[in-house]
Amino acid sequence: MQRYFVAAEQFGDSKVRIVGEDAHHAVRVMRTKPGDKFIVSDGQSRTALVSVLEATPSIIKAEIVEMMDNDSEPEWAVTIAQSLPKADKMELVIQKGTEIGAFAFIPFQSERMIVQYDAKKEAKRIERWSKIAKEAAEQAHRSRIPVIEPLHSWRELMKSAAEYDLVLFCYEREGHLAHGRGIRTAVQQWASRIDAVSNPKVLLIVGSEGGFTDREAAEAEAAGAVLVGLGRRILRTETAGIVGLTCLLYESGEMGGA
Repeated sequence: MQRYFVAAEQFGDSKVRIVGEDAHHAVRVMRTKPGDKFIVSDGQSRTALVSVLEATPSIIKAEIVEMMDNDSEPEWAVTIAQSLPKADKMELVIQKGTEIGAFAFIPFQSERMIVQYDAKKEAKRIERWSKIAKEAAEQAHRSRIPVIEPLHSWRELMKSAAEYDLVLFCYEREGHLAHGRGIRTAVQQWASRIDAVSNPKVLLIVGSEGGFTDREAAEAEAAGAVLVGLGRRILRTETAGIVGLTCLLYESGEMGGA
């Protein structure tokens, strides 16, 4: 069933309004008409099954048929910090990460980042990424849209590490046979050191095409991050975050794990 996110002010006690591009899409593409039903969420605490009363390309008015449980969000709030990759790879990370269950995304700058960052394009890029996250959240029947943070410097990212219950730094050396510390080991060691945390906040840090330097790994560890590998194979930058997120949600029990 089609799902749309609306602003809180469009979500009333008994009726909802859908406007702008969503209304246009519903009427012109989905051929929505009075009597049709779909799901509407305010992206926070309210989700409802609604029935269309009026439908035009500029506005849809619908009545609430029943309120629904917001049970599609993972208990672990995992933020993917992704060093800015080339081309449209960040779009893939955001799209697939949103489908899987990422809480937020932080693009950041690292030493071996290949792409040339253009500050003039940042606002437009964030707008594009936010739209991709919204569409992916609708497709996946999420109850909220992941936040896309502004581009962080390396120092800003390291400073933010203190805000999380667990920080994992994806480092290819940890994936080699001589090291072997993976996400499962890191999660088990973390859980054994502290009491159970309700809705833990986890930061997963992923490098760009060039990977991380030894200095960055040392600074991340000094900031409280746990260095982890994602297996003995070298993953592409756009693959690493998706794999890491999936492993974390499995270990949390979200996908039938522990």
